[in-house]
Amino acid sequence: PGNEIAVMGAEGAANIIFRREIAESGDPDDTRARLIKDYKQELMHPYYGAERGLVDDVIDPVETREILIRSLAMLRTKTSDLPLRKHGNPPL
Repeated sequence: PGNEIAVMGAEGAANIIFRREIAESGDPDDTRARLIKDYKQELMHPYYGAERGLVDDVIDPVETREILIRSLAMLRTKTSDLPLRKHGNPPL
């Protein structure tokens, strides 16, 4: 739950996304700090990724072992059928 999912850190992203707003403000440092805080709260949490289907599940770290055991047990009997040929283009 405390994980952050992002391509870059909040500071870098906020500086790029809100560049104009920071430059036009009377106090750029306070504006930058506020925007970085807002960016982290709204976009850099695992629930944002889960809402958009980027992650399968957000679990409590205490449940990790149980979930892994269940998942591996489910896959233990899985089989996958490979095609007879990779390409269906036989020589003439």
